[in-house]
Formats: sequence, structure tokens, C-alpha cells
Amino acid sequence: MKAKVFCLGFHKTGTTSLRVALETLGYRVTGPNGVKDPDIEKNVLPMAYDLAEKFDAFQDNPWPIIYQELDAKYQGCKFILMLRDSESWIKSQVRHFGRKETPMRKWIYGVGCPEGNEDIYIKRFEDHTREVQNYFKNRPQDLLVMDLAKGDGWDKLCPFLGADIPDVAFPHANKASDREKRAALYMHKKVKSFIRCISSRFT
Repeated sequence: MKAKVFCLGFHKTGTTSLRVALETLGYRVTGPNGVKDPDIEKNVLPMAYDLAEKFDAFQDNPWPIIYQELDAKYQGCKFILMLRDSESWIKSQVRHFGRKETPMRKWIYGVGCPEGNEDIYIKRFEDHTREVQNYFKNRPQDLLVMDLAKGDGWDKLCPFLGADIPDVAFPHANKASDREKRAALYMHKKVKSFIRCISSRFT
């Protein structure tokens, strides 16, 4: 059986790319989970333990927040910390979430949206990175640190997991440019549909 793998990178650090990579390696992956649960702080551990019985790997929220509890419960599991430059990360947060609040983000950061709270979010993000690295400082075999922006990929992930390197490029999913292309394509299709609808009324 595969050792369970918990991604400790905050959302917008490449967690979607890691999910696709782990699925390519044959892992059953879940996450994010419990994002809209108004009682997430109370429910997070029962939810996490239940999901841990059904999946092999876990990414996005709430998994980075409960790594110490997971480490204590699941012996032999592996952890992956995704890094990203703080300024790039907060820009992505604001661009993607803006003033939209969720119970999950309120639990993690103390405030539910990144826009207008950038300093609070950055501090939490940077504190988390330091805390994780300090927690595992004497256990390098249990923690892999990856930075996709610096080119980390299969060559780091596969040896850590004891897996063969696949004959495919490492995924880079959910990039802002890709989302913009999908949005533009969606609008293009909507406009074409609208034009056809209007034209049909005059033919």
C-alpha cells in the first residue's frame, strides 16, 4: 500500500498541479474539503480522519493546517510543502478570491477574504512555511519541499515517493493564463450563441 501523502502548501501554491501529478502516479486524491462549513474548526478533524480512510493523497485546504495531528495519527505518511514567492502568492489570492469570504479562510487567516487584508494573509503564509520546515527539520525523509516556479517536478517528487518518473511532462494546472483563456473562450461562445439567436429572429 502507498504511504498517505499530505500536501502542506497553501492554496495557490501549485496544489492543483500536484493533485494532477499524484493522480498520474496512481494516487486517489481529495481536496479542498470543508471550505464552506461554518463549523470547520470543530469539524475539521472528524472530517479529515473520515476522508483519510477513502483516499491516498490530500491537497489544498484544510490539510496544511492540521499536519501535526495527521503526522501523529498516520505513521509513515509523507508530507509535501509547496513554496511560492509571497508577493506572487498574494496577488494570485486577491485576483482569484478578492473580497469573497469563506469560513475556511476565516478560520485559517482570521479574516475571510484576502483583498484589503494582504499583510495578514502574507504573515500567515510565511509563518506556516517556517513552522512546517522547523517541525520537520530533523526528518528530511518525511518532508519534500517543492517550488514549481523554480522548475521542481518529477525529478524531486518521484524519488521522494519511491515512484518511477512518468513519460509525460509534469503538469502545470490552473494557471492564471489558462483560466483567462477558458474565460475568453466561454465569452466567445456566449456571444456567438447570442448572435445566432438574434439572427434567427430576423430570418
